[in-house]
Amino acid sequence: MSEQKPIRVLIAGLGNMGRSHALAYHNDPGFEIVGLVNRSTPKLDPALSEYEIHPDFLTALSELKPDLCAICTYSDSHADYAVAAFEAGCHVFVEKPLATTVADAERVVAAAKAAGKKLVIGYILRHHPSWIRLIEEARKLGPPYVFRMNLNQQSSGPTWDVHKALMNTTPPIVDCGVHYVDVMCQITDARPVEVRGMGLRLSDEIAPDMYNYGHLQVIFDDKSVGWYEAGWGPMISETAFFVKDVMSPKGSVSIVMDPNAKSDDIDTHTKTSVIRLHSAETGPDGKFLSPDEDMKMAGEPGHQQLCDLEQAYMLKAVIENIDLTRHMDDAVQSLRICLAADESARIGKPVYL
Repeated sequence: MSEQKPIRVLIAGLGNMGRSHALAYHNDPGFEIVGLVNRSTPKLDPALSEYEIHPDFLTALSELKPDLCAICTYSDSHADYAVAAFEAGCHVFVEKPLATTVADAERVVAAAKAAGKKLVIGYILRHHPSWIRLIEEARKLGPPYVFRMNLNQQSSGPTWDVHKALMNTTPPIVDCGVHYVDVMCQITDARPVEVRGMGLRLSDEIAPDMYNYGHLQVIFDDKSVGWYEAGWGPMISETAFFVKDVMSPKGSVSIVMDPNAKSDDIDTHTKTSVIRLHSAETGPDGKFLSPDEDMKMAGEPGHQQLCDLEQAYMLKAVIENIDLTRHMDDAVQSLRICLAADESARIGKPVYL
């Protein structure tokens, strides 16, 4: 490992996630940053001030010849940038969602396979020890499942500006939904068969055909059902904004959130506080045999540490030649479900997969 030359990385997009990923690359000796790409000159961590910021991704790709491109731009450029990177012989890390259409997502996966290069998609929860444990405990319960999940964000000021920019291309149930639908798909190996969605535009500050509150429902072929809810904006309620709950005939596993947590705090989106296990098993008197078990998740990684873990996995995938077929298939699957929900919300009918 010590003889391995650092992987030369070009990072495109310096928003919240891009800056965090850039810091992860900067702090990991397995990588060497060759350049940053952003249309404007954002305020960066002092550690990143030494790197040149290029205005155009394709020009930087051609001139700098990196080994890896990290694509952290807005969703509508993900597919084209990723395909260009593969065609230039690079590995790719791309933030979720992988693309804005299923066809584009499949095009990226095909380009990765054709180039024989690694594609890692930024599903940050896959690297979180507590979420890994939640999925493990839920799988022990066995299907059929009920998945209840949401992440509503009461946003204002700069956070609302970021949300409005994201909604130029992607509604909240797609942008955030891919994470939690991915969790559902990791718990049940069943195939999604039907998706329903609804959405409502609660602000004049977004396009007439966009909505900042949405709700999706998905039905799997093992009879499992799930819902996901997401809303962004100054009007969003902080009541029950964070629900992460899985039920089955044998019991349930839930994340219990700190009651003082705020919905627009980025660490709140990943921190789990407590995982509560509930067994449905009862004795002859019909009463529960065992009390609920609260598993305290001490020393949880924060947002930056999770980005560090993601990039450590990217490095491992390249060096150890990890087979990422399932990883890529799952990313396309979760996107397919969320885009079907968006389509359902717009046409007012269920979508059958």
